[in-house]
Amino acid sequence: MDYILQTQKLCKQYGKFKALNELTINVPKGSIYGMVGRNGAGKTTLIRIITGLNNATSGEFSLFGVKNNDGKILEVRRKTGAVVETPSLHPEMSAKDNLIQQTKALGISDEKLDDILKLVGLANTGKKKAKNFSLGMRQRLGIAFSLVGDPEFLILDEPINGLDPQGIIEVREMLMRLNKEKGITILISSHILDELARLATHYGFIEQGHVIKEMSAEELEKACRTALHVNVNNTAMLSEVLDGMGAEYRVYSVNEADIFTPMQVTPLVLALNEKNCFVNSMSERHESLESYFMGLVGGVRNV
Repeated sequence: MDYILQTQKLCKQYGKFKALNELTINVPKGSIYGMVGRNGAGKTTLIRIITGLNNATSGEFSLFGVKNNDGKILEVRRKTGAVVETPSLHPEMSAKDNLIQQTKALGISDEKLDDILKLVGLANTGKKKAKNFSLGMRQRLGIAFSLVGDPEFLILDEPINGLDPQGIIEVREMLMRLNKEKGITILISSHILDELARLATHYGFIEQGHVIKEMSAEELEKACRTALHVNVNNTAMLSEVLDGMGAEYRVYSVNEADIFTPMQVTPLVLALNEKNCFVNSMSERHESLESYFMGLVGGVRNV
């Protein structure tokens, strides 16, 4: 398999804090690689090192087969586009005029700008000023900035943060077009795991600066289990009953939990009633990306 990005025991230390702890990751060519991890897991630190905004403390990485200590790394980085932080737009300019400024800054031709605007769904914005764009339109314009250099690899840090449902759909469809129609490999970090699950072809699960598992979307689908999702008035009592039954389960809130051990519903309901734990609803569901991640790392904190 060909890889666009590979890291080997990459470390980044700030004083006594290890933002990256021997992180090893492999991003296949042509994939949409989703990085899954809690706040502070090291996702943004990794992105900043790959894009040259920070240096690693130790370890190495290769981009398009070129190692980070090779003088050619600057050259191959030109084949990479990135949106690491909120892009600096010219609010009084149109989408196209914003991109023209970007081409001037990079010293490249502006002949493909109409194609880029069409690709990101901004071809019909005309002279509309960027300050009047919706948040989703501004996000897509930011991604258009990263496409000006005709990249083969796109790196996105939280590209759908703060978007409304329509904006999320627009960005999702755009990224899928970039991947399928242009063959662009995409590395994406997002806290919205349900949305990431609609996009990613591969995953890297990161915890405390270390990749604990990598897998394809097909492998994830096989690994995710069927669960009995229950809504009760008291999951503390539910836990007590399930512990007594030796069942495997995961609690999400004071009212919701997934039970992974197959069991008869009637005996479970009767046992809960004896503890004054009453069932509001039950349904069978497939384990989600978020649930799978929590099973890997434990806990219910935000990711």
